Amino acid sequence: MAAGVKRALISVSNKAGIVDFAKDLADLGIDLVSTGGTAKALRDAGLSVRDISDLTGFPEMMDGRVKTLHPKVHGGILHIRGNAEHEAAVKAHGIEPIDLVCVNLYPFRETVARPGVTEEDAIENIDIGGPSMVRSAAKNFRDVVILVDPADYPRVIQSLRATGGVPRPLRAELMVKAFQHTAAYDAAICSWMSRNLEQEQPLEKFPSSLVLSYDRLQSLRYGENPHQTGAFYADPNFRGISLASARQLGGKELSYNNIVDLDAALAAVLEFDGPACVIVKHTNPCGLAVRPALADAFSAAREGDPISAFGGIIALNRPVDLATAEVITGPNTFFEAVIAPGFAPEALPILKEKKKWGANLRLLDVDLSSGVRDAVVAKTVAGGLLAQDADLSDLDESKLSVVSKRQPTDAEWKDLRFAWKVAKHVKSNAIVMCKDDTLLGVGAGQMNRVGSVRIAAEHAGDTARGSVLGSDAFFPKPDGPEEAARAGVTAIIQPGGSVEDPNTIAVADAHDMAMVFTGIRHFRH
Repeated sequence: MAAGVKRALISVSNKAGIVDFAKDLADLGIDLVSTGGTAKALRDAGLSVRDISDLTGFPEMMDGRVKTLHPKVHGGILHIRGNAEHEAAVKAHGIEPIDLVCVNLYPFRETVARPGVTEEDAIENIDIGGPSMVRSAAKNFRDVVILVDPADYPRVIQSLRATGGVPRPLRAELMVKAFQHTAAYDAAICSWMSRNLEQEQPLEKFPSSLVLSYDRLQSLRYGENPHQTGAFYADPNFRGISLASARQLGGKELSYNNIVDLDAALAAVLEFDGPACVIVKHTNPCGLAVRPALADAFSAAREGDPISAFGGIIALNRPVDLATAEVITGPNTFFEAVIAPGFAPEALPILKEKKKWGANLRLLDVDLSSGVRDAVVAKTVAGGLLAQDADLSDLDESKLSVVSKRQPTDAEWKDLRFAWKVAKHVKSNAIVMCKDDTLLGVGAGQMNRVGSVRIAAEHAGDTARGSVLGSDAFFPKPDGPEEAARAGVTAIIQPGGSVEDPNTIAVADAHDMAMVFTGIRHFRH
């Protein structure tokens, strides 16, 4: 018998590896106590198992809702070994010590992930006794081993065989994992209930205490830079369009910066109904176009800024066909990743071509069918977190106001609407120049707006003539529109709202530019 572990309580929903683990415990002379389906699985494997009701002297009842919530269970777990008062209570009440608790919880997340799950199904999969046992064992980790993850079974068996016990550092590690397990479980319940159950009054979107739970998808080679560590986590309750649920079909492991850029590219391409391509570099679109054919959309996006596009991230809102794969892998091109809602079988071998890419082009298949986008976004700051509604707004046509003397032409209106969608996905101060459903020039992240206009004009070059300009926020001075006029811009769309608006409008009129106010801002920090 392993020293310090005489009796183990096993009650698991996830039965992966449990039979082998229990056999190893039995081989070490450890008494096995179990419940319901777990006890049956162990008996079917030929193991001798005591029912929990034998330990408590009380039957399971209420369809199994009440079986482990008993003093002989929690007393057996919680009593401090060597504490005279606790030892006396154990002896007086006939409580048998439980030295190892192996428990994982009802599959709440898996249940609510099923289409059409009912409130009754969700509620019946809220575990009560399991978390109570896990917390009891974790609290008393100095005397009790707590296991919630099948991946840890071999480590505990190895330790029991080698030393006859489980050392404090491993017990402490398992204790922390156990509390993480129950915290994540409760957070998943809270999240689903608040999103899905009808309330007499709507719940606060931003409550006084914010409960978050994310599962680690992967450890990353490093963070933004090689000296930083990093990891990628997913919200297990989110069922909408998400990079976290995308399937990687080829290429190297994703890096921290790949993930950030892919998320930005995906958000931008979802703005457009027609076949669209977005090429992102450092979270900013450097190429963006919409065309009847996806291959043409890519070609136009790349030509918008071929220098910046090199080494960028591609997002597409249609499955990648053969023609698109061929132009993506054309001469003088290199990209880090492609994300799209599917890849044609004949396109994949071209994108995976080792001679060209070294098998490094990351290919991600993302499901766009739900149409659901995350409604809340968050950003950490030192010691805290900011949360806000996602900026999913589109132009409110009823609030558009033509403030210039000249009305936009039909072609300019089309370009202005396109430019406004693009500007929303560029870092502030954001300026974009567009024409014919194509991004021609971008000024991003500058400390003053006129600087962004100059950079966008430089990128656009001669193509700026006859283009329109989109600005994510108002012009604080008329110098921005002056620069736009010099570049050949014919129409501007911006929020308006500056004390300098009259002077800005006067510049537009002096250069026969149309100017439209939206009444809404799209800052992106």
